[in-house]
Amino acid sequence: MFEAAELGRAVPKDEYKALEPTLREELLAAQRALSPARFPVIIVFAGVDGAGKGETVNLLNAWMDPRYLVTRAFGTPSDEELERPPSWRFWRELPPRGRIGLFLNSWYSVPVLDHVFGRISSATFDQHLDRIVDFEQTLADDGALILKFWMHLDKAAQRKRLKKLEKDPLTRWRVTRREWRHWRMYERFIGTAERTIRRTSRGPAPWMIVEGRDPAYRYLTIGRTIRDAIHQRLDEVASAARPQPVARAETKDPKRARAKSIAAVLRKTPSILSSLDMTQAVARGKAARELERQQGRLNRLQRKAASRGVSTILVFEGWDAAGKGGAIRRVTAALDARDYQVIPIAAPTDEERAHHYLWRFWRHLSRAGRLTIFDRSWYGRVLVERVEGFATEREWMRAYAEINQFEDQLAAHGIVLVKFWLHITPDEQLRRFKERETIAHKQWKLTDEDWRNRQKWPLYEAAVNDMVERTSTRVVPWTLVEANDKRFARIKVLETTGDRIQAALRRG
Repeated sequence: MFEAAELGRAVPKDEYKALEPTLREELLAAQRALSPARFPVIIVFAGVDGAGKGETVNLLNAWMDPRYLVTRAFGTPSDEELERPPSWRFWRELPPRGRIGLFLNSWYSVPVLDHVFGRISSATFDQHLDRIVDFEQTLADDGALILKFWMHLDKAAQRKRLKKLEKDPLTRWRVTRREWRHWRMYERFIGTAERTIRRTSRGPAPWMIVEGRDPAYRYLTIGRTIRDAIHQRLDEVASAARPQPVARAETKDPKRARAKSIAAVLRKTPSILSSLDMTQAVARGKAARELERQQGRLNRLQRKAASRGVSTILVFEGWDAAGKGGAIRRVTAALDARDYQVIPIAAPTDEERAHHYLWRFWRHLSRAGRLTIFDRSWYGRVLVERVEGFATEREWMRAYAEINQFEDQLAAHGIVLVKFWLHITPDEQLRRFKERETIAHKQWKLTDEDWRNRQKWPLYEAAVNDMVERTSTRVVPWTLVEANDKRFARIKVLETTGDRIQAALRRG
């Protein structure tokens, strides 16, 4: 695999000096054109020690405007990072749309080193690589341009490079026992590198192997590749933005036609929600006793989970006026305020819109032992964004797989993830809307948007049905809560949360 990169390619100094100024100007122009184009560029640098990864990143910062570059180098994970899923520290550092991110020691570093030093098996290593492929595919599907450079040196060239760095007082600090230990394990590193590249060099994120012996060749090759890739993507974006001719036979109002089609299907085919027994209720006196019992149980379980570093995430989705806020308050009333946080999800901010829609949820993952409550969640992509047309069909269709991958990572890290859909009937919703109109301290809860959403009940019910069918997995199932009776719903939420935390503590 690396033989072609070992042919000793070099660029004469005078040729490099003649070409460098033009390339710098072209990269700056590409960077300026990128800003309004609304897609990020993610550049990964990996390879053998001494092959010039750091020097190349430094040069790109000198050639381009560093104000619009995000440069990150990841070392050994900190305690804070180890308390969260491995992808957390990478997700939160992703560049926004219109920016370029330069990543050293990226998401490849830890699994590669673990495999080389025998800390993980080849099968586990392949699982890590497959997860990386899913991660990069998720970013690429959202429009990110991903460029990956593997900087290569043969063993003799690497030794020569390390010796040269050692002799220079200004660069001596860069060569430690670690670099020489890696050099002695060169063959094992190359074997792992070949396995990595073969398994992760996929369509949207292929690897480019770059000979690192000659700096001039390295800089020109990487600079040109970045320049050309940005311009190619800009052309693709511009082409896609051009209006396409509409066929005469096409429906004049596709949204209305789709709404009628879905409503017709729902009339013929019972949805998952229609199978729920909405008559379930608990008498007031019994409910008060059971509420106290379940809150006490949850308090004890959460304190034990906190002492063991077991985190919990509760996701609340449901119809407007279904009682999500009331259920959340009964959960938080059972807990120490220092052990939980409630994340209310509204329309994304400008900063959040500049990233992949999952970015803002990765950012809110807590440290070990805490309980996090999402009042609305990442499921907005397949619910409100689907129904209201804020996401294209292609975007919300692929979101099911993206969400499942996200939740699998949370569960694999040992996080207890509990998802609630609070369901009420249309008649009960109307009764609660009318009640809110007459009670002063509840009037703020009722908005024009609530009434508009009610008119689209069939569309939302179809979206919920698809959501449950496609994202209720064995590891992270949905809990459907019959919420016509608020007391019954609150007790079910508390009991389910306690059951899931208790099961996790027993497994641990």
